[in-house]
Amino acid sequence: MLSWEYPPRIIGGLARVVWALSRELVLSGVEVHVVTADHPGQAEHEVVDGVHIHRVKTQTDTTPDFLSWVNRFNFGLLQYAIKLHQQAPFDIIHAHDWMVTDAAWVLKSGFGLPLVATMHATEAGRMHGIHSDLQRYIHQMEWRLTFEAWEVIVNSHAMNGELQTLFGLPPNKIAVVPNGTDPSVFDFECDVRPIRGRFVSEHQQIVLYVGRMVREKGVHVLLEAVPRVISERPGTQFLFVGTGYYLDDLKRQAEALGVSHHTHFLGYVGDEELKHLYKAADAVCIPSLYEPFGIVALEGMAAQVPVVTSDVGGLKDFVENMETGVTTYAGDAGSLAWGLLQVLRNPELADKLRETAYDKVQHIYNWKVIARRTREVYQKVLNESEMVKAERSVMVSDKEKTASSGKGR
Repeated sequence: MLSWEYPPRIIGGLARVVWALSRELVLSGVEVHVVTADHPGQAEHEVVDGVHIHRVKTQTDTTPDFLSWVNRFNFGLLQYAIKLHQQAPFDIIHAHDWMVTDAAWVLKSGFGLPLVATMHATEAGRMHGIHSDLQRYIHQMEWRLTFEAWEVIVNSHAMNGELQTLFGLPPNKIAVVPNGTDPSVFDFECDVRPIRGRFVSEHQQIVLYVGRMVREKGVHVLLEAVPRVISERPGTQFLFVGTGYYLDDLKRQAEALGVSHHTHFLGYVGDEELKHLYKAADAVCIPSLYEPFGIVALEGMAAQVPVVTSDVGGLKDFVENMETGVTTYAGDAGSLAWGLLQVLRNPELADKLRETAYDKVQHIYNWKVIARRTREVYQKVLNESEMVKAERSVMVSDKEKTASSGKGR
């Protein structure tokens, strides 16, 4: 696997997906090597939960800009992957998103290895179109990766349609394999009173947001909804976990709306603390404007917290309105406030959502099922590539026979 992020280097959801999938594939009998970017204090090579993790050290060199870093990183990926392949040949390459395109392409063409790619998002989707030279470059690299891949995995039906529209991919080249979560992670005893006591009094409620602080995540819409929520549920507190370029703007927006005393920007939070924050919350909110999947919603469902989401992208695949969560109109603060109030003021509905959502996570969106479906994609690609090799071998043999008999002129 080639991935630009892997725990403890976590920028977005991609790192968690690659980590969980690789661990589960190992448990199913696959030998997995993840070649990824360096991270301070981490070993160049280590085996964790059976997964071989190789971190590219050359990317610590100073580079003049982002694209230079990406190019340098791909050289490092190639250096490691070629060395590993020479020591013990791989059967398949699995590339995650555009930032590893060059390395994946060279490994495919240079060694004849079948390539599977997972597209976790697209630049056009994130930015609501392509508007700059950098975005055009990223868009082209995304197209290249999907073009070179034998099979492309996407995490939702929305992404399936997006790739067909943006890149002209044929439907039979795309496999929809959702992301998942591990409900057992939240299966622990927890006294939430000390955590809740940091933010609310006994009868007040907590709304939790987890994700990057970028415009596409719709955090500004959630802030616009805060006054409407607290007008009916005074004392409700909103916790924001995550970092990103939009963070300072969001803090200023909270000030301008006069809701700073109801909003708490916690920045980066470690996994252990985050699990406890989920347990302490009365609702998890995902107000995204663009969301290829929405793994935070799954985490909320696994933690048995009611989720309130927008109606975009992959969220529509598993959040059923008033069954496994509450869905609202994307970009509409009034609709989002309505959805949050449905949960906060109706304990019977909240209990129902917890129960039905948890059942769905346990039986459908768990990593064991997802690893099995990913292995099925691998096997399909390997079978098809072997058939193609056999056909080419026959064609070469026929040409040689024709040439030797003098009939090839």
